[in-house]
Amino acid sequence: MRITFICVGRLSREYSAVWGHYERLIRPYTTLEVLEVPETPLSMGVDHVKAKEGGSISSLSRPGAFRVALDGGGREFGSQELSGFLAERKVQGVNHFQFILGGAVGLDRTVLEGAELIWSLSALTFPHQLARVIVVEQLYRAIRIERGEPYHH
Repeated sequence: MRITFICVGRLSREYSAVWGHYERLIRPYTTLEVLEVPETPLSMGVDHVKAKEGGSISSLSRPGAFRVALDGGGREFGSQELSGFLAERKVQGVNHFQFILGGAVGLDRTVLEGAELIWSLSALTFPHQLARVIVVEQLYRAIRIERGEPYHH
C-alpha cells in the first residue's frame, strides 16, 4: 500500500517530532510520501487562499489514487470502522491513497468535489498541523487493526 499526504504548509518543530514517531511506526507497512504546498497569506482573503492552495493541491493529485479530503463536514469513522473501510478499498484494488489536508481556511470546493471520500476527524476543530499528525496516527492504527496486531503501545 502507498500513502501520499498532500498538505498545505510545513510542520513546526513541535509537530514534526510527533509526526516522526508515527512515520517510523508506519513505514514497515506502507510507502509514505509527503507533498507540501505553500500556505497563502490570509490577508489575501479566504476565497483567494482556498483557490490558490486548491490549485496547488490539484496539481499534485495522481490518477488512480483514492483521494481522501479532510473536512469538518465529512464522514466520521471510529478506528475499527476506518480500518475496515480502507481494507475494503484495498480488496477492490486500491493500492494508493492520497490524504489531502488544507490550511487554516480549509480546502477549496473543487478539491472536495474531486475526492472519493471526505473524512472528518471530529466535530471539533483542530489546527491543520495537528490534524496531519492525527491522520498518520489513525492510519497506523488502522493498518495494525487490519493485520490483527496490537495497536496500543
